[in-house]
Amino acid sequence: MLIASRTGVRIGRAASEAVTDVSGIAEVARLAGVSKSTASRALGGTGYVSEETRQRVHQAAASIGYVPSTSAVSLATGRTQNIGVVMPYVNRWFFAEVLEGIQQVLLAQGLDLTLYDAKPGTEGRNRIFEDFLARKRFDGLIAVGLEPDHQELDRLVAIGRPIVSVVGSSNVTTVVEIDDDHVARRATEHLIALGHRDIAFIGGGLSTHWAQVDRRRLDGYLNAMKTAGLSDHVRHIYSDVTLPGGYASAVDALGEARGRPTAIVATCDEVAIGAIIAARRLGVQVPSDLSVIGIDDHEFADMFALTTLRQTPREQGRVAVQLLLEHLDDPTQPPKTVRMTSQLVVRNSTAALDPRASAVAIDGRRRGGL
Repeated sequence: MLIASRTGVRIGRAASEAVTDVSGIAEVARLAGVSKSTASRALGGTGYVSEETRQRVHQAAASIGYVPSTSAVSLATGRTQNIGVVMPYVNRWFFAEVLEGIQQVLLAQGLDLTLYDAKPGTEGRNRIFEDFLARKRFDGLIAVGLEPDHQELDRLVAIGRPIVSVVGSSNVTTVVEIDDDHVARRATEHLIALGHRDIAFIGGGLSTHWAQVDRRRLDGYLNAMKTAGLSDHVRHIYSDVTLPGGYASAVDALGEARGRPTAIVATCDEVAIGAIIAARRLGVQVPSDLSVIGIDDHEFADMFALTTLRQTPREQGRVAVQLLLEHLDDPTQPPKTVRMTSQLVVRNSTAALDPRASAVAIDGRRRGGL
């Protein structure tokens, strides 16, 4: 009873503040000569308002010292002014970068963020999908790298809020991603152009939470090898999508000189870095004995002189918010897929198998994107 009483006090106070604040919005709207909803959009940074009107509203607010509360804006617009973000990890590079991009745009728009850490296979993840998301305490949802099973996807769609996925495979939600098949093909073709034939792909572990992304990248590798007439040289080394996973898989693959690949396409930079560490510990020189290429341009990629296909997760997060705001302004917009571009960044982890036979000009002084 005591907890309920305290909760009731907080709710009552918030409601009182909201009523007071709504009257403040009404006064701002009157001074600016606009409706309350227009004043709320201008002050909250949501929805379309002409620049002239926005300035007039801000001047009116400044003249009476008015600062809107989230509760008041919500009452005036019918929105929570809050965006939900659900992701499986918050402490890994890709997810942290996407979250940073999301937060940058939301802060600029004056919107709140609620983060749901949905680690795969945990009770917390079940509670998020069964309880917290069902409360609908957000205007829209950004799902980052979830690759949810069909039941979870159905739950997200059933919420009845706009959804944008960063990485995914869905025709019912808007998706922001890179072309995983294409980047893996480019990575493989880079090694082929350097004269390599015995090229292995590390990734595609059955336990990976990024099964769809991993599979598309494997397909890109397979397509490139087939196109080059190297199907007989295809070698798939299973690995979890982690640095330790790449290390463990590379130790097995490189432990014996006989049958050792001359080049590796890693499903991501973390796996590639794990492979480079394994090679160094086994006395395999990179790139003279083994070329390694990754996908991401991870924050540690330059430290390991890793050649990679760069993606920009922070920009993906920013684009995801922009697309979500578009859906909020126009709920009739159909879902769409936005594919971000990737850039080949050549460092020192790849080299020609035989410089005389290579189709790529190698210049030890050259760095950067091609």
